[in-house]
Amino acid sequence: MSFETPDDRRYLETHEWARVDDGTARIGISDFAQDELGDVVFVELPAEGDDVTQDEQFGVIESIKAVSDLYAPISGTVSAVNETLFDEPELVNEDPYDEGWMLELEDVDEDELDALLDADAYAEQID
Repeated sequence: MSFETPDDRRYLETHEWARVDDGTARIGISDFAQDELGDVVFVELPAEGDDVTQDEQFGVIESIKAVSDLYAPISGTVSAVNETLFDEPELVNEDPYDEGWMLELEDVDEDELDALLDADAYAEQID
């Protein structure tokens, strides 16, 4: 099975992604990760104004199969949380790269992106 891995993002080996645009990073999990988890039933995310640190846990995702920690692909301050996921966690399964995003971060250190996998390297990892 082939999984979508958009080129405009960088990936953590733990399957989270970051896309930086004008100094704001949007964070979510990959198509592969949502498929491995199965039906997502609950997402726990930090509050606006919280700081997250690269490679450290920022939340929890729960599916019918498992409960998994979420790790930050990049450091920053939470400027937005996708609150739709609290009522519709299935969006993570349906559209992990767009409607199913989790956080937006400000004050990001874009140099940290160099430590992440590009789309090709991530695709190789999950094959």
